[in-house]
Amino acid sequence: MSNPPMYGELQPLDREVHKNLKLDTARAVVSRVADQNSVFLAAVEFGDACKEYPIVFVRAGEPAADGKQAVAPLAVLGLKPGSNLYVDGGKWTGNYVPAYVRRYPFAMARLDGNANNLAVCYDSRWEGFNDATGEALFKDGEPTEFLMNAKAFLENFEQEAERTRLICNLLAEMDLLQDMRFEATLPDGQKLDVEGFLALDEKKYAELPDDKVLQLHRNGLIALVEMHRLSLGNMNRLAGRYAA
Repeated sequence: MSNPPMYGELQPLDREVHKNLKLDTARAVVSRVADQNSVFLAAVEFGDACKEYPIVFVRAGEPAADGKQAVAPLAVLGLKPGSNLYVDGGKWTGNYVPAYVRRYPFAMARLDGNANNLAVCYDSRWEGFNDATGEALFKDGEPTEFLMNAKAFLENFEQEAERTRLICNLLAEMDLLQDMRFEATLPDGQKLDVEGFLALDEKKYAELPDDKVLQLHRNGLIALVEMHRLSLGNMNRLAGRYAA
């Protein structure tokens, strides 16, 4: 089982093995994302995220036989690897916390590579888990309300992630994304170059035939594209945070 960014070691929860396991919810989890300069963002989050984070796209996975490659949206949190400009003093300083962060220390994972065999997992290396204090995960051999609420959140996250994947596939099929770079000069003269991400190809977008525009509209992509475009102005906000 691979461990996604933020996670130390994912293990599936078992009602017998983990019957006494508890989670200390008072322990802040932002330390786990302090070195992440970006996180996955579901399409449903664009409306909230575009107000303060740049939303970009990156290539994901291996190219298919036809040469096409899947893409995924990210909320940009820092301008350099290992730097999150929205974590300060152990606290998240942004107004909106992406669902990817809020689901921690739990996650859904596919067991044995089987797409239909999803299990609720936990980060066994997170210090908040113990057998003494906090929210119990199981009681009398059954999941507690706390764990069931966490499971519902994870299931919704997976559903939105799949919807996002389908939306991004359409953007890729229409070849509407291109490699981009961001350049900024800080007050002290230092130059910042950020590259390795994809953004809307404005020329191809403007030249789309009417039937393709209608297809984007019917799939809800027009609004998402506009939120993506609007969000890119937040790159300057990140540069300001970096300078500060």
